[in-house]
Amino acid sequence: MFGRNFKRKYALTDRGVKNTRKGAFWTVVVNLISMMGVGILYMLVETLMHTLGGSGTVPSVWFFMGLTAAFIVLSLITHIQQYQATYGLVYNEVRDTRLSLAERLRRLPLGYFGKRDLADLTETVMGDVNRLEHVWSHCLGYLYGAYISTAIIAVVLFVYDWRLALACLWGVPAAFLLLFGSRRAEKRNSEKAKAKALMVSDGIQESIENVREIRATNQEERYLRGLYAKIDDHEKALRHGELVTGLFVNGASVIMRLGVATTILTGATLILSGQIDFMLMFLFLLIITRIYAPFDQSLALIAEMLVSQISASRLTEIYETPTAEGKCEFRPDGHDIVFDNVSFAYDEGKVLDGVSFTAKEGEVTALVGPSGSGKSTCARLAARLWDVTDGCIRVGGVDIATVDPETLLSDYSMVFQDVVLFDDTVMENIRLGKHGATDEEVLTAAKAANCDEFVSKLPQGYDTPIGENGAKLSGGERQRISIARALLKNAPIVLLDEATASLDVENESKVQGALSRLLAGKTVLVIAHRMRTVRSADRIVVLKEGRVVEEGEPQELYANEGSLFRRMADLQSANAQWKVGCKSEV
Repeated sequence: MFGRNFKRKYALTDRGVKNTRKGAFWTVVVNLISMMGVGILYMLVETLMHTLGGSGTVPSVWFFMGLTAAFIVLSLITHIQQYQATYGLVYNEVRDTRLSLAERLRRLPLGYFGKRDLADLTETVMGDVNRLEHVWSHCLGYLYGAYISTAIIAVVLFVYDWRLALACLWGVPAAFLLLFGSRRAEKRNSEKAKAKALMVSDGIQESIENVREIRATNQEERYLRGLYAKIDDHEKALRHGELVTGLFVNGASVIMRLGVATTILTGATLILSGQIDFMLMFLFLLIITRIYAPFDQSLALIAEMLVSQISASRLTEIYETPTAEGKCEFRPDGHDIVFDNVSFAYDEGKVLDGVSFTAKEGEVTALVGPSGSGKSTCARLAARLWDVTDGCIRVGGVDIATVDPETLLSDYSMVFQDVVLFDDTVMENIRLGKHGATDEEVLTAAKAANCDEFVSKLPQGYDTPIGENGAKLSGGERQRISIARALLKNAPIVLLDEATASLDVENESKVQGALSRLLAGKTVLVIAHRMRTVRSADRIVVLKEGRVVEEGEPQELYANEGSLFRRMADLQSANAQWKVGCKSEV
């Protein structure tokens, strides 16, 4: 019952399956103990009948008081055990599930996140786990416990009288057949409602992130109308789903309760024909009052249980996505980066095709080319943020595909155009470059990155909170914090992705000064769109449509009148800037 398919269907861990078994076991015990109360009541009525008839030995009042006391104590103990097994243990399962999801996401390659909507992933971690938690605690143990206890009671009832047992129990399988037959409709409605909910989340996120552009173009009313329409669509999908669920659940409850009527009719017929006595029919009527009780909660939640399988499949998809694995030690012979016939493809097509070049230690190697030629992809592959499709990348003679990404990245510093900062102080944002760095180390790196100039003007200096993603800082200030991180880390390999492209001339000059200190003696891979930013590079690799079309020193490539590099340089700057000996910028 609780095998591999069950585990996968509800996204349970091994401990979660074990906890479900415990919950089902104690639910069975509670349901059987509740039948003890029915038995006591039956014995009491039978005793009164004998007393009124003046026949048989009548048990004492103390006997019934003792049975009642035992029933109350046993009920209390078993209900406590059931609560602990179905609620207490499940909350630990929720904690473990969220932690394991976070760990799994941490180890997934970056390419996975490029294929998934971040709002969708957030919904999986928060909403889907919450939905499953409710099913784990309120439904699974109760439902499977009800199956088992009802089966045990059914065997006993059939021993007493198979006709009354059949009349009493036929509604249970019929009700569940109706509910399980509704799975397709429930799944369809759930998927539709979830898609509408994601559209609402995306619409809200888009409106908040682009509020300045929306206001600047006087598009507030149009965006709000679109958002209201998405909210209305989501509400309609929810109402439709609730209506369908309610129809099936209430229909199943009515069918199951029809067992009361069939039991009365069958019992009355058998009494009139003299085949049973009234007390046997009375016993069955008492049992009916309890035999449906275990299913009351389960019937209300079984639709949610069926829908939860969609949430479970989303969690399972994350668990089954291959992670980036490798050795936890990295001992390269130097830090030359060698691309050896590297190819890479997204789902929609190939991005790199047989790329080969070497970025030597102590040199600046620049990747240039038209948009979409694969420059940024090369940088991300070099740091194993993605894994190559074919070929290999070696650092110091070591294939990086064999190294654990976290271990590998300890030798990398990265400065990108889109700086990511946290809603914390300047000091702590720089300290991200090196875990456990002292304040003195942070301040030294900050000064080398020319951060002192603007930090001294902040109200609390380096202890000033900078807002979400550095909202209180300018682009140049944010970029210098990013460089300070890289300086603090002092890694032997530096990746630069158009680090100065969005800056004005003054800020670009300051950032260039900070970069010159960062790059000294390192293996540097620069991605650039503006040709003047790579004039001082030791080597240029020109990419076009995912292939290396030219390679050499800047002056050598520019001297070739038919080269792509020269055409790109001429389009952006005067020829005089490309004379031999220009070595002023990175």
